[in-house]
Amino acid sequence: MTLALGCIADDYTGASDLANTLTRCGLRTVQTIGVPSEDLALPEVDAVVVSLKSRSIEAGLAVTRSRAAEKWLRGRGAGHVLFKICSTFDSTDAGNIGPVMDALRADSGDAIVLVTPAFPETGRTVYQGNLFVGSVPLNESPLKDHPLNPMHDSNLVRVLTRQSKTKAGLVDLADIARGPEAVRARLADLSGKGIGAAIADAVFEPDLETIGAVALDHRVSVGASGLGLGLARALVASHRVKSNAPNAISNAPVGGPAACLAGSCSQATLRQIANAERAMPVLHLDAEQVVTGKAEAKRALAWARERLKEGPILIASSSTPDQVTALQARHGRDAAGHAIEQAMADIAEGLVQSGVRRLVVAGGETSGAVVDRLGIPGFLVGAEIAAGVPVLRAVGAKDGEMLLALKSGNFGGPEFFSDALKLMR
Repeated sequence: MTLALGCIADDYTGASDLANTLTRCGLRTVQTIGVPSEDLALPEVDAVVVSLKSRSIEAGLAVTRSRAAEKWLRGRGAGHVLFKICSTFDSTDAGNIGPVMDALRADSGDAIVLVTPAFPETGRTVYQGNLFVGSVPLNESPLKDHPLNPMHDSNLVRVLTRQSKTKAGLVDLADIARGPEAVRARLADLSGKGIGAAIADAVFEPDLETIGAVALDHRVSVGASGLGLGLARALVASHRVKSNAPNAISNAPVGGPAACLAGSCSQATLRQIANAERAMPVLHLDAEQVVTGKAEAKRALAWARERLKEGPILIASSSTPDQVTALQARHGRDAAGHAIEQAMADIAEGLVQSGVRRLVVAGGETSGAVVDRLGIPGFLVGAEIAAGVPVLRAVGAKDGEMLLALKSGNFGGPEFFSDALKLMR
């Protein structure tokens, strides 16, 4: 296998989003869970997205895992590696975006790294270095209150400089609009001043294509799935990759019971859960009981087993931001988050043991915990359910054929859970 593009994603739902984007752009793509073992059989592909659960862990551990992923990808011929981050730049001043970027830049020998979380298709744009969610700056949007990585500064030049060993500079929209040569000149100027990272403005999709074409001059870049789109289109335009139809997943149905799990507390997911109540039975977990013991997960599994024969079910640990804040105040942020993730993993494992083979999971941390518990080493990327969320067919799963959908909290339309199940036959 010789890869045209290697990718390291800092969470599982973000990896699915990126894999979906690359597939839509014509790259044959596989998503792996962690660094693959040497004996995992993968088809001939153009890109591999290595999914890590490294967004909110200790920065040194995130660096170690990211370096291991890069080494594996380089060993398969990847000339360029994208470090895929969230389109809301989820990262505290202690990391992990800056420390991982610093390590990958040092290993690659690049003097400067292009960085952009922009993805206009999903309402994420960058202008004058400031990240916007729709029409408002990130720090004024509902996304500022992420329970693990709250973002209260929309100026990414400041944010990245605070958490990196190098200074960050800006490639503004005027340079982007003048095309690749203007961007290259700006990067050379910044690099000459000792600046090692450049936030790139992007407001429209063609801006991403310009950034992607320049990024391929280097060995490492950092960004959300929008940058993946730019890189993929540049690879196809330069004839380094032949565009392929998105047919990596077979249409053979899996069948069997289906279930949905929701751990995200985003406003989008809370609306999706409310709408799902009209289509399927929904159980809302008691977060306090989840944090203090195993009984709530057992109750949820008993509830599910009584209903699975009748059709899909949904189990939600999602809470409003105020409820999350109160729970964290009582039990500690990390302890509360870990307890809920593990409870959802317990429930997922029990559902699969009960015959579930089609599983929809909402929430990045929840998805990571579930996939880790199920021991799934990789996925083939299939049809798009919603922007950034594909159907995934498990590769090498110990429980056999499975279809999954892993959704970042803010993704998907109001009827996401029903929409997903219609495509997961």
